[in-house]
Amino acid sequence: MDSNSMAKNTKLHVVMFPWLAFGHLLPYFELSKFIAEKGHKISFVSTPRNIDRLPKIPPHLVSSITLVKLSFPKVEQLPESAEATMDIKNEDMPYLKKAFDGLENELTRFLEDSAPDWILYDFAAHWLPPVAARLGISRAFFSIMNAWFLAFLGSSETRINCSDERNKVEDFMIPPKWVRFETKVAYRRYEANWIVAATKKNDSGFSDFYRSGKVSDGSEVIFLRHCYEFESDWLKLLEELHHKPVIPVGLMPPQVEEDNSQSWVSIKTWLDNQNRRSVVYVALGSEVTPSQDQLNELALGLELSGVPFFWALRKPSGTVESYSVDLPDGFEERVKGRGMVWKSWAPQLKILSHDSVGAFLTHCGWSSFVEGLAFGHPLIALPFLLDQGLNARIIADKQIGIEIPKNDEDGSYTKNSVSDSVKLVMVENEGKKFRDKAKEMSAIFGDKELYDGYIDNFINFLENHRIMSNAATSG
Repeated sequence: MDSNSMAKNTKLHVVMFPWLAFGHLLPYFELSKFIAEKGHKISFVSTPRNIDRLPKIPPHLVSSITLVKLSFPKVEQLPESAEATMDIKNEDMPYLKKAFDGLENELTRFLEDSAPDWILYDFAAHWLPPVAARLGISRAFFSIMNAWFLAFLGSSETRINCSDERNKVEDFMIPPKWVRFETKVAYRRYEANWIVAATKKNDSGFSDFYRSGKVSDGSEVIFLRHCYEFESDWLKLLEELHHKPVIPVGLMPPQVEEDNSQSWVSIKTWLDNQNRRSVVYVALGSEVTPSQDQLNELALGLELSGVPFFWALRKPSGTVESYSVDLPDGFEERVKGRGMVWKSWAPQLKILSHDSVGAFLTHCGWSSFVEGLAFGHPLIALPFLLDQGLNARIIADKQIGIEIPKNDEDGSYTKNSVSDSVKLVMVENEGKKFRDKAKEMSAIFGDKELYDGYIDNFINFLENHRIMSNAATSG
């Protein structure tokens, strides 16, 4: 029997170790289910509270996916029971990373005892690739981010030695020198401050650039949530930067599941009473915390637009008690019937799949980007941090939506800029091009058959390279 046949006939054991944010945990969990569907064994490793907050494993996969709880180290500056980004304030992030680093010994013992074939890990675990290599475990970085964000950060060496190359705000306001094709992907001044901070050592003892550089450098392959059908130049650039295989696992568009909850019944009743494609769905993710001024301008802009809207607005989990979602006086009364403000968890996929929704006003997280276009909705971009600004530039450049204009210095925006943007996409003739382009994109972003092929290719790689890697180690 040849090695390829042996690989396919042998059950893999794959360990998944995501960063402690639900925007990372959930894509890792989804990928775990895809691998388990192919008959392989998964150990999904995280902290107790995060494991308990995961969705239920589908009954037919319960025997294939093991949830492994590592005890979370105590760090004095972290609130009691804080185990994820949603549990903390942004300024406490370095201490969460410090606690995350404290998982090394227990995870190493688990790997020694279970001897998996592969481990897939996230950007923060800079200490993990050498551990996996020493134990003869095939290892990969799985990025939940897209290709242009990773490529914008640069090679592993560039990130590890980031202070030598790019250390000023202005350095991130233009495309990097290694991007040799035309692009508008770059940060605005108000966005670039956070990325400059990511190049500096923080209270965890390491910079985020150093962490991600070490993770990429120590991996045998980079997997990421992307596809060749959309912005493929960035995938080729990533391979040039890293000199190793870069394999997209597809966009992993989530499937809309049955929902008979009272929340969805109430939301659906409201949506059913709106005209087809007339509603703008507004959601800024679970971890974006707009200031009171930003909330007010967004609310007043939605009111001024005259467009029906459904706004999923809730206090982000883990925010301090003083954070509120107070809306302008009389706002909800004035928009009653035309606008719905929903102040608890909302089933985003069910809402996006409803016939009355015609556009998505989003913070431009990659998951929301994918979900909006999977249903053919033009995107109205209101980015705040991380990759969101770069995603917004792509949205505008591809004309699959527009970016709400902001002040370049401080990132502020006005009710008029919100209103004008919403009206342009939803009601004006000029907006037809955005609506049509977004509808075209649903053929790429919502094609389940296409992404089944990506997952098959990804799993074939795991199957066929596990033996090569482990044979090389044992030799």
